[in-house]
Amino acid sequence: MINRAAMERLATGLAYICSTDHPTTVALRKASESSMITLYSYPELFGVADNNGYGLKVFAFLKLTGVPFVHEHLFDASQAPRGQLPYIVDDGETIGDSDAIIAHLVRKYRLTIDDGLGSAQRDTDLMVARVLDDLYWVMSYSRWKDERYFPAFSAALRREHPALTEEGIRKAQEFNFQRYHFQGIGRYAPEDAYARGLADLRVLANLIPPSGYVHGPEPTSIDAAIYGFIANIFFYEIETPIKAFVSSNPGLVRHCKAIHAAIGSA
Repeated sequence: MINRAAMERLATGLAYICSTDHPTTVALRKASESSMITLYSYPELFGVADNNGYGLKVFAFLKLTGVPFVHEHLFDASQAPRGQLPYIVDDGETIGDSDAIIAHLVRKYRLTIDDGLGSAQRDTDLMVARVLDDLYWVMSYSRWKDERYFPAFSAALRREHPALTEEGIRKAQEFNFQRYHFQGIGRYAPEDAYARGLADLRVLANLIPPSGYVHGPEPTSIDAAIYGFIANIFFYEIETPIKAFVSSNPGLVRHCKAIHAAIGSA
């Protein structure tokens, strides 16, 4: 198996001895980049690396485990596996779905981030993942469906990504309306939709300990998953009911800031 990180370190070291344009330096760097994992996900917003919880979950996992990768941002998911982001390309293999991506990375690169977990802890992780799946719909609803907050969200997208057009954003909104209807959340009154999300957030707030991470003093993959969603609420600059809950909960804020610091900026 190619050790991409080692090749990159060797290329960097050689650049000091020779030069950045030395043929061997260039070859090593190209070899490193050609075999590098590429993460495809939605763009940044409000200072986080992906404005979607699932993509930020994978980003945080890669950062926490030290796996080198290239990050490419997309708005159009039509060519992605199942038409969904995130996905990765790893040595020519394309893997979609955040859980499948993490399972692939753990297996292929023998990552040990969850090695210390017992069966009960892994069961907890699965249940938390399902809570996050539910929370996702409420987060998305607050951005695209609730007309009290959509204008500010649309303006933020266009401010940070000027290539976006009002027509394109409206088309994305209409697409999301269809998704919400078939999933069910689109048939809820706003207060009922937010009640679901607040219930999910209370579970997460009760789960996170006063110090450290979910399963101890070091983060595991479930901490990356929780961060993916909570960061997209906490750093979100539009005051929604779920933003107010997270901001007022010291445990959720502490955990979010700890992971945010551990993985560095977007």
